[in-house]
Amino acid sequence: MSISPWEESAILIVDDNPNNLAVLFDFLTESGFKVLVARTGESAIKKAEYSLPDLILLDVLMPGIDGFETCRRLKAGDLTKEIPVIFMTALNETEDKVKGFSLGAVDYVTKPIQNEEVLARAKAHLSVCKLTHKLQQQNVQMEQEIVDRKQAQIKLEQLAAELEQRVDDRTVQLSQANLQLQAEVNHRQQIQENLQKSLHDLKHAQSLLIQSEKMSALGQMVAGIAHEINNPVNFICGNLNYVRDYAEDILKVLELYQQHYPAPAPEITSTAEAVELEFIQEDLMKILSSMQIGGDRIREIILSLRYFSRQEGREMELIDIHEGIDSTLMILHNRLKFKANRPAIEVIKEYDPNLKNVECCGGEINQVFMNILANAIDAIEESCSEKKFEEIKANPYVIRICTKVSNSNTAIIKICDNGPGMSQELCDRIFDPFFTTKAIGKGTGIGLSISWHIVTEKHGGSLQCSSTPGQGTEFAIELPIRQKARQMAASGVQIGGC
Repeated sequence: MSISPWEESAILIVDDNPNNLAVLFDFLTESGFKVLVARTGESAIKKAEYSLPDLILLDVLMPGIDGFETCRRLKAGDLTKEIPVIFMTALNETEDKVKGFSLGAVDYVTKPIQNEEVLARAKAHLSVCKLTHKLQQQNVQMEQEIVDRKQAQIKLEQLAAELEQRVDDRTVQLSQANLQLQAEVNHRQQIQENLQKSLHDLKHAQSLLIQSEKMSALGQMVAGIAHEINNPVNFICGNLNYVRDYAEDILKVLELYQQHYPAPAPEITSTAEAVELEFIQEDLMKILSSMQIGGDRIREIILSLRYFSRQEGREMELIDIHEGIDSTLMILHNRLKFKANRPAIEVIKEYDPNLKNVECCGGEINQVFMNILANAIDAIEESCSEKKFEEIKANPYVIRICTKVSNSNTAIIKICDNGPGMSQELCDRIFDPFFTTKAIGKGTGIGLSISWHIVTEKHGGSLQCSSTPGQGTEFAIELPIRQKARQMAASGVQIGGC
C-alpha cells in the first residue's frame, strides 16, 4: 500500500461553522493529512501550541477573538510563529487582505470554500515550508564549513607569520655572518613574496568557491520551488476556462428561469436575497477574470525564476541578454516598487534591437546583473534614509539600462543610477576582494569582485565603474558576442578573408 507524501503533515482547521469543519475534515483526511479542528480562536491557539501543526486554515469571522487577532497571537508565540496561516474568508476588500498579510498570513482562500483549491494551496505552502527548512539546514552546514575554513585560514596566517619571522631572523644572521650570502637572502625574500601572493590568491579562490556554492544551492532551491508551484498553477489556470464556460452556462439557465418563472416560491426569493444573487451574477465573471490575471502573473514570475536559475548557466551558449536582464528585474521587482519611505524606483530600458544572442554563461552573467542592480538599489535606499518623501518624489530615483552593439562586434551593457554616487578613491577600489562601503553585516565585498572575475577572466570582456558624488554611478559591461572569435584573436589567428 503506497503512503501519501502528506501523511505526516498536520493541518489545524479553525472555523465556528460545524458544516465547514466537517467538509474540510473529511476531504483533507481522505487526501492523506492528519487533521485537527478548533471552533474558536482561543481553542486554536492552545491546540497549536500543544500539537504544533504544519499548517493552519483560519476563518476570519468568528465569535470571541476573530481570525486577525488569532493570527496575531499565533505569530507572537515562540512555538507557533513559524506555522504558515491561510485565511478562509468571504471578505473581498483589499485592505482586509493587506491586513491579513501584514499579520503574517501566507495566503487567502475565499468562501465558499473549494476543496481542490484548499488542497492545492495547502500542498504548495507545505512544499515551500519543507524546502525552506531544507535550505536552513544547508545554511547551517555551510556556515559550519565557513567557520572551518576561517580556522584553517587563521592557522595558515599563523604559519605564514612564523615563517616570515624565521626568514627575518635568518636574514639578520646571514647579513652579520657574510655579505657573500646576500644572494640567498634575496632569494628567501622572493619566496616570501610568492607565499604572500599565494595566500592572497587562496583567499580570492576561497571567496569564489563559497559564492559559487551559495549560488548553486540558491539556484537549485529556486528551480525546485518554481517547479513545485508551476504544477498547481497550471492546474488552476487550465481549469479556469472550463469554470468560466460552466459559469456562463449556469447564468444563462438562471436567466431563463427568471424570465419564464418571474414569481418563484417565497423560499427561493428569500434565499436569493440572503445570498445576494444579483451581486453574484454581476461579480462572478469579474472574479474569474481576476483569477486568470493572477494566474498569468504567477506564470510570468515562475518563468523568470526558472530562466534566472538555469542550471546549464555554467556552460557557454547563445543567450538573449535582454531576457537575462528582464528576469533579474522580475526577481528584484519587490525591491523596486513603492515603499513607505520612498516612491517606486523607475527602471528605463533602452535595448538595442540589433543585439540578439551573446555567447556566454547565462547563469553567471545573470549573477553579474543581479550584483550590480542590487548594489544600485542598496545605494538608493541608503540615500532615501536621509531625505523626505516629498523631496524624493520631486526628484525620483531612476535606474537606466542601455544595450548596444559596438563596432568591434562586442555587446555593451550600461547600468546607470542617479543615486548618491561615490568618490574616485572608492570607485578605484570597488572591484577589490572583500572591499565594501556597506555597514557590517550588510555586505561581504565579494559580489562585485566575483562579477569582475566572471566578465574579464571567464568571458574576456571588461567591467568598468565611473561615479560622481551626488550625481550617480555607471557600470559598463563589455562582452564578446562570440567567444570563438575572441579566442582566435587572442591566439593570433587571422579572422576573415578581407
